[in-house]
Amino acid sequence: MAKNQPLRFREAKRTQQSFLANLEKKALLWMAARMPAWINSDHLTVLGLAAMAGAGFSYWWARSNRTGLLMAIICLAINWLGDSLDGTLARVRNCCRPRYGFYVDHVVDAFSALFLLGGLAFSGYMSPWIALGLLIVYLMLSVEIYLASYTLGDFKISYFKMGPTELRLLLCIGNIALLWKSVTHLAGRAYRIFDIGGTMGISGMLLILCISVVTNTARLYRREPLPEVLRKSREHKNNNRLAAEMH
Repeated sequence: MAKNQPLRFREAKRTQQSFLANLEKKALLWMAARMPAWINSDHLTVLGLAAMAGAGFSYWWARSNRTGLLMAIICLAINWLGDSLDGTLARVRNCCRPRYGFYVDHVVDAFSALFLLGGLAFSGYMSPWIALGLLIVYLMLSVEIYLASYTLGDFKISYFKMGPTELRLLLCIGNIALLWKSVTHLAGRAYRIFDIGGTMGISGMLLILCISVVTNTARLYRREPLPEVLRKSREHKNNNRLAAEMH
């Protein structure tokens, strides 16, 4: 291979089927068409990362001042703008960098999750152990998604009609609820609202992870079976063909 010859790259097919996907796509295209020329996709990526760091700081601040909960909502909205619009802007301007974009976006996502859940862990509104559990399961699911993107060419962004935008909205709704009530009572015991939500999030992501691992392993096995299994399958097909010809 020539030294300066570009590597071949097959961009994975994006699968986005969340509740708000169509509305979100129209809004992003509208904004991308009106974005000032001096703003590029890298600026938006940095903006999204900085906003998520701000959300984490806001949750930490909310431990002593509930205004932090409102600041977190603003930061999540800015994060949506930067994180969702950067790729759309690149596509609208026909300046896509698929390898660079895929790599940078998902490295940024990993750090964003660390900032957000780190802030929640220190907020007093979520148990540090549940925040840690969410981070671990999120990173495990991310690894599975990236492996599926590489091996199957299928990059799933949403599951069960829920995507990043819907999760941000749920978090914002939770913040508003915390302004009035931070705990709820179940079976005579008090539980933090975000602990309940975090436990549900862990369970949901674990379920998605298990289903995806089993499904994708089966898909890959069918594409690349063991040589002995493949040989027997071919022999079976040949025998059926010969039997059909004899009749």
